Amino acid sequence: MNGHELIGAGLGTIIGAVLALTGAGGGILAVPLLVFGLGLTMVEAAPVGLLAVGLASAVGALLGLRQGIVRYRAALFIAAIGVCFAPLGLWLAHQVPNTPLALSFALVLLYACGRMYRKATHELRHGKPLDRAGFLPCVLNPLEGRLRWTLPCARFLAVTGMLSGLMSGLLGVGGGFVIVPALTRYTDLNLKSIVATSLAVIALVSTGSVVAASISGVMHWAVGLPFAAGAVVGLMAGRQVSRFLAGPRLQQLFAMTGFFAAILLIIKSVS
Repeated sequence: MNGHELIGAGLGTIIGAVLALTGAGGGILAVPLLVFGLGLTMVEAAPVGLLAVGLASAVGALLGLRQGIVRYRAALFIAAIGVCFAPLGLWLAHQVPNTPLALSFALVLLYACGRMYRKATHELRHGKPLDRAGFLPCVLNPLEGRLRWTLPCARFLAVTGMLSGLMSGLLGVGGGFVIVPALTRYTDLNLKSIVATSLAVIALVSTGSVVAASISGVMHWAVGLPFAAGAVVGLMAGRQVSRFLAGPRLQQLFAMTGFFAAILLIIKSVS
């Protein structure tokens, strides 16, 4: 393994660890790391990031399935919608020049990190997470322990899938920054179940995007495989320490890192 591949594996380890600790942030940090760490363009970095995030998410989702905390029917439904919209996002990515695409990504990163920072700050000040919506479209049946499939629930899950798939193809993010806040606010699932379900969706949607990128000939496997292997190692290590590190302070730290990455990406794009 040469120096370039070692750097890629190291960066992948960081992404896997973040994914294990937050369930949402790994994918959105993968692209900036690849752009700055390995000098890839946005179009080159997006499928590589998805390969790593998808593989690491698959490992996390399988572990969640063994624990029985993945809402697999909801995950399959969201992913099915997402896979349909991912090629549209990939097509749009090839129509947009690198600079506006990078700026768009930076704005999405600022939004996601701002939301995470606000949530963590609220929890630190008030000792509890932000209140859920007044109307929850998706709730568990207390007798069966499964989500009640109503029309509002199906509509909510479909919109979540559309957004995650579009973002996956367009910006190379797994979609966790869409899925986790949505499930947190509009379902009554606990956090462990939300993170595990999010990882399952990310794994499935990322697979569809990686296949589409491979068919289009834009997947850099020489960079992607070491990066993906590092992400799996980071995810496994992150799961071991998550009980000690996960929490509002860690989320604030991640959000500040994301702010910094977004600002650097903006500066790089306009300079």
